[in-house]
Amino acid sequence: MIKFNKVTRDFARRGRALDEVSFELRKAEFAFLTGHSGSGKSTTLRLLHLADRPTSGEVRVCGFSSDLTSDREVWKLRRRVGMVFQDFRLLPGRTARENVEFALEVTGASRSEILPRANRLLAQVGLSAKGGARAEELSGGERQRVAIARALVNEPQVLLADEPTGNLDERASRGIMELFRELNASGMAVLMATHDLELIRAFPSIRTLELSEGRLVFDSSLSPAATTGGS
Repeated sequence: MIKFNKVTRDFARRGRALDEVSFELRKAEFAFLTGHSGSGKSTTLRLLHLADRPTSGEVRVCGFSSDLTSDREVWKLRRRVGMVFQDFRLLPGRTARENVEFALEVTGASRSEILPRANRLLAQVGLSAKGGARAEELSGGERQRVAIARALVNEPQVLLADEPTGNLDERASRGIMELFRELNASGMAVLMATHDLELIRAFPSIRTLELSEGRLVFDSSLSPAATTGGS
């Protein structure tokens, strides 16, 4: 599903954000991506969404290569990759259902299928009773569930999440994690960036990838000796 092959990303002002990072995420695998602020987590997710390109090395996602996929073809990749953010990014003044319907409209769904699909997606994330509530009337956890429903409109093979529990309390965070685990159990690969070490410790069976100063310094699926050196 995902392959980073000696990926480096340099920025003119910020310097090196990633330094020869290599890892793979298989179909239906769940992994945490952790590290302190500035370690390269967000850069990694941007590269996976082809919102950015590596300076050197190759990123492969769902069969698409950063070397071979043109800017005109990026939309094809994004039909297979869902993205969830810390700040929800819902449309203000719109209901939960309208937020999901808008995402469906963007994909070109027909008018006749938009409403039933939006209702099914809201049911999938446990919000059947909240479809008519405006975004500002929802709790943080509920808003994040709407954002997840919106990310699922294309039935993605991979779900990327950038600090999705960062604005939530412990109970809501656990609920979002259980939803991610359900999606993962259905066959979806999940890569979740987080700096919440307590959350990571609460789910010890989930693989952990740790970045530090742009290098991969720990991969719980490998022996310590295999991880040393970062790539």
